[in-house]
Amino acid sequence: MATLLPFVLMFVIFYFLLIRPQQKKTKARNAMLRALKKGDKITTIGGLHGTIAEITDDTVVLKVNDVTKLTFDRSAINNVVEASPASAKSETKAEAKAETKAEKAEASAES
Repeated sequence: MATLLPFVLMFVIFYFLLIRPQQKKTKARNAMLRALKKGDKITTIGGLHGTIAEITDDTVVLKVNDVTKLTFDRSAINNVVEASPASAKSETKAEAKAETKAEKAEASAES
């Protein structure tokens, strides 16, 4: 039993230092990809900046300038630079709800 303890301890350390942070990063990226909307300004993995003109389950059509439109896989999106006004409003509402819940939790904890 004493010989297994170091291996178990090593696995626990690897889990908290490597596996768990990677799972959080993957979950955040998937949430970002699901939240993409038409009009969002994004950056691709290759560094191309553009605005989403059309979006489907698998592909995204980016408007690079007034004439050029390029089609990418949804997984090629690296990050959202600026959200469209419609999605920015929904994010603001979600943030406000989260802040209200946090304030209520703090108030009940202080009581």
